[in-house]
Amino acid sequence: MLLYTCQDEDQEFGDVVAPTNLELTFEIVGQDAANPYGDGSGFVNFTASASKAITYRYDFGDGTGNILAPSGEKMHRFTQNGLNNYVVTVIASGTGGLTTSKSITLDVFSAFNPIEIKNKLTGGASSNKTWYWDASVTAHLGVGPLDDVAPIWYAASPFEKESVGCLYEDRLVFAQDASENVTLELNNNGNTYFHRFEVLDAIGQPNPNEDTCYPYDASGVKPVSFLPSSSGIDETISTQASFSVTNNGFMSYYLGNNEFEILSITETNLHVRVVQTEPSGFQLAWYLKFTTNDPYSNSADCSGDSGNTGTGDNSTLIWSDEFDVDGAPCAGNWSYDLGTGDGGWGNNEAQYYTDNSDNIIVENGLLKITAKAESFMGSNYTSARIKTQNLFDFQYGKVQVRAKLPTGGGTWPAIWMLGSNFDTVGWPACGEIDIMEHVGNDQNRIHSTLHYPGNSGGNGNGNSIVVPNVSTEFKIYEVTWSASTIEFKVDGTTIHTFTNNTNVPFNHNFFLILNVAMGGNFGGAIDSGFTQSTMEIDYVRVYQ
Repeated sequence: MLLYTCQDEDQEFGDVVAPTNLELTFEIVGQDAANPYGDGSGFVNFTASASKAITYRYDFGDGTGNILAPSGEKMHRFTQNGLNNYVVTVIASGTGGLTTSKSITLDVFSAFNPIEIKNKLTGGASSNKTWYWDASVTAHLGVGPLDDVAPIWYAASPFEKESVGCLYEDRLVFAQDASENVTLELNNNGNTYFHRFEVLDAIGQPNPNEDTCYPYDASGVKPVSFLPSSSGIDETISTQASFSVTNNGFMSYYLGNNEFEILSITETNLHVRVVQTEPSGFQLAWYLKFTTNDPYSNSADCSGDSGNTGTGDNSTLIWSDEFDVDGAPCAGNWSYDLGTGDGGWGNNEAQYYTDNSDNIIVENGLLKITAKAESFMGSNYTSARIKTQNLFDFQYGKVQVRAKLPTGGGTWPAIWMLGSNFDTVGWPACGEIDIMEHVGNDQNRIHSTLHYPGNSGGNGNGNSIVVPNVSTEFKIYEVTWSASTIEFKVDGTTIHTFTNNTNVPFNHNFFLILNVAMGGNFGGAIDSGFTQSTMEIDYVRVYQ
């Protein structure tokens, strides 16, 4: 009785009812007598209304999922190329969770068909192409703010994620049929690398404090739809195209978003950007890089006899790259420096270093590093810089590089070495051995220089000689390095000899670097008519 009298006898509970009188209308953007299925943009405006409805959800029949539209109004873009029929269903929710649904059919025409991108992604019609994580390059996985278009907050170092237990083993197969329809099949052996905020929604387990591998079957062929990118990123940085992997598909790293903006794509390299929304509503951008070259497949094959200690007379080849395999440089030998170097390793140069095949590629037995006049990431030039850091280094021996040099005012190609303790002691304390430098503003003059404390920058210890035809003929650039002397040569002619001793930093391991810079402290003024030029390298060989 006491409990009974504590109740409000006049309390009323709302009626538990399903929405009624559900109506669904649509307007195809650009539809008129001449364009009965729209203007080719694929946009359609939908409006749903019903009595007693609290909210609405749409299934657009194109694999994009269950889309919430609280007001009943929703604009949707259908991206499948050509004229296609779709069954669109709207679900109206009422009190108590009761729902009412209605479906309509419509035909929509989409004219967005980036066929060049499709062909690079898949290999062409009736073909497929397998992509791998570009694990050997810096920033193959990274994150940054939406408005900066660069992974400035975090950039994975080469092979940094090897210990997570999955990710690098993933294979992404993009295929294209005869009708130019594209699909993606992710092969990840049943293990998926999850972002720490996405685990709960995807598989129901608590979100961990860090990114983690979980058993999650991502197998199956997923349709891929292409659409113009909506980020507003400048066309010099983005292809202006994006793609969505339908049916909850994703590209190896689970971020809770299946739309990927294509920043750049070549026959062998793919760079995408995906926006992630954290539980707080904060948005950021993840950057993912893929390559058609398995980073593990040729790591043991494309070197020479790496690891041989030699005989002490510089007659035994201990390491080499002959550049015999077309495509990207061997991931077992080389990693990339990317960016402008303004973080500490640049010399006020004008180029942005990339890993794009337009800037660096192995073709017909030659490594080609090409500097180009083009706007990219805020720079007016692009080029490439590769190194053997953390992959191969050595102390004492002979290095031979057969190369043909680029031309043009402002070009600054270099074949050189840095002390392997660079990351801990910095420059110039680590020591620098410049086997060859050339500036296009002083054609045919070859410089060989040593940099160390007291002799750094423009005060390096070195010499130069004029060598005819360095940009039309291959020359062999060489250094012979011991505990007592360091001698530089080109085609057997000595450029400079240095007496080594224990007071200078040339008695520990060094790694190799190859690059073409533009302008900067040494390259000087860039010719206003410069378009592009290439350094070609036949081989790099190290003897002990």
